[in-house]
Amino acid sequence: MSEMKEARLQDLEVGQSFTTINVVKDADIVKFAEVSGDVNPIHLDEEYAKKSIFGERIAHGMISASYVSAIFGTKFPGPGSIYLSQSLKFKAPVKIEDTVETTVTIIELNEKRKRVTLNCECRVGDTVVLTGEAQLMVPNG
Repeated sequence: MSEMKEARLQDLEVGQSFTTINVVKDADIVKFAEVSGDVNPIHLDEEYAKKSIFGERIAHGMISASYVSAIFGTKFPGPGSIYLSQSLKFKAPVKIEDTVETTVTIIELNEKRKRVTLNCECRVGDTVVLTGEAQLMVPNG
């Protein structure tokens, strides 16, 4: 595993952002259900899901939320960041084989408290599927 760059508060500024792209696979949904215990049939049972308002199986909303978490701890700001809080609004379903573009953007820095507030958004094409706001503690390096 390559070494990741440690997050440093002094390297951050309002307006900076980071984006990742993930394709949601059937296997991801099955694994997430196993790990989380969320075995809602809307995620796992095709026949059940066909009768739902979505007409097909959908991914757990928290899969998209986990893409946000993955950015914080590994890419931006990176290792050393401490996830303090997160608000989430699920706006539209994510389906199997959807490509999810996740972007986090710094909207506030509090150097005294070592806090960073970020806007979080996931999109599938032009459709916003998740929005939220996160607060992290980031060390001075």
